[in-house]
Amino acid sequence: MCQVEEDYHEPLQRADPLSVSKKCVKCKEGTAAVVIRAGDAFCRVCFKEYFIHKFRAMLGKNRVIFPGEKVLLAVSGGASSCSMLRQVQEGLSQNAHKKLRFSPGIVFIDEGGAVGQAVEDRRRAAAELQAVFTATGLPFVTVPLEEVLDLPSSVLAAASLVASGTGAYKAAVGDFVRSGAAGCRTSLDPERRAPADVQESRTRSLQQLIGSAKTLTAREDLLSTLRQHLLVHTARSEGYSKVMLGDNCTRLAIKLLTSISLGRGAQLAQDTGFSDSRYGDILLVRPMRDYSAKEIAYYNRLFGVPSVFIPGLETKATDKSSIQRLTESFVTKLQADFPSTVSTIYRTSEKLQTACRSSSTADLCDRCLLCMCALDTAAENASAFKATLISEQLSQAQAAGDTSVVTPAPKEHESAAAIGKRCTSGAEDCGNAASGEGCCSSAKGAESSDLRSLLCYSCQLTIRDMSSVERLPHYILSEAQRRQRRSQMREEIGEFLLDAAD
Repeated sequence: MCQVEEDYHEPLQRADPLSVSKKCVKCKEGTAAVVIRAGDAFCRVCFKEYFIHKFRAMLGKNRVIFPGEKVLLAVSGGASSCSMLRQVQEGLSQNAHKKLRFSPGIVFIDEGGAVGQAVEDRRRAAAELQAVFTATGLPFVTVPLEEVLDLPSSVLAAASLVASGTGAYKAAVGDFVRSGAAGCRTSLDPERRAPADVQESRTRSLQQLIGSAKTLTAREDLLSTLRQHLLVHTARSEGYSKVMLGDNCTRLAIKLLTSISLGRGAQLAQDTGFSDSRYGDILLVRPMRDYSAKEIAYYNRLFGVPSVFIPGLETKATDKSSIQRLTESFVTKLQADFPSTVSTIYRTSEKLQTACRSSSTADLCDRCLLCMCALDTAAENASAFKATLISEQLSQAQAAGDTSVVTPAPKEHESAAAIGKRCTSGAEDCGNAASGEGCCSSAKGAESSDLRSLLCYSCQLTIRDMSSVERLPHYILSEAQRRQRRSQMREEIGEFLLDAAD
């Protein structure tokens, strides 16, 4: 405790700064050029070897990409995807220690129309990326996001699952060796290399679709879903069986917490794992998931990896503008004070498993219409999910003035027919009630309710934030109608069908 006669005039001692070794921790000779973590100082040569080895080890440990297979690299122009492109490019070089034996191609999804970017800016960004792609010598294609409006319904139909496992990998290696190990070069459609001139009407329709979502959280989630559909369609149409994504460790840690906040806990294994087999014949892989954003930034800076900044929906947005943006701000600020934050979240994600049926084995009718994951809405009546639905229905019914919830006594001079003609949206008569077609507001809610029955919980939240589901692309609406007709047909002939136990 403090004493009355105690002297407080002694000079304060300054804490010594943490000393960082100036020698490389690996070779013990070279001068340290990069400090990844405290005590992990690398020279320029050792850091490059460490970076390349981590990429090769990730591919070799999982063994999902077979020799001679066609792999599509999804490059957005960011630091992570451009670093992934450099790793593949160096792995295919003649002087590589362990040469990569798959055949890569590059795809760039131009999302400028969705964020309201000017046509000149879109062309300039595409030209810069085209120069980067041309320097690699790999085939590439630029696809505007507007093409998602004209996709076929087959995008939402998962094909047969691709072969996997140690036996399949060894068989692929044997076939590759017997074929001469020359490796086949892929070739994309040369007419699609240059960014095509998109019609202004299609860009306007895409902006109306994205703008129909009321919140930035829903808009980002909807844009991510549409982008993934377009990637899968491009891979199928060009004959690719794997798609490489550039998600790094920091991005996946943010995505994990964001997915939990959005109710996608059952889909964490597909959203953050190394491989994602929800589409069956097209496998999504994330070879950059062991790299932190700091490591990628250091590598690109030291070895001159070019990248192109392209603004997105969240560009210049405040921290509280969306759940995704708030989570990103929380994780990055916490990482600055506690350097093990990202790695702890990331390592935790590797231990999580879903309790519901896998997306690769679930029937098509048991999958979400948008994200193609297994539905997580088949819950018991006494569950939190059912309680949430009941609370939502009561809130919507009271807001619309539903008489089944609140039934006021009619006035003496008001007839029953007049009561039936009154529109619940506030108008005296919408014209539909008298003709027996139901109220206009109830019809709109019925359409949204029918569509939401085909969605998982998280995608239901996204559709609920949309002003109108009619703005969704035609392939989504047509697939929804097909599934609803199939479900109705199954109910009609259900008594004639045999159970699985029989």
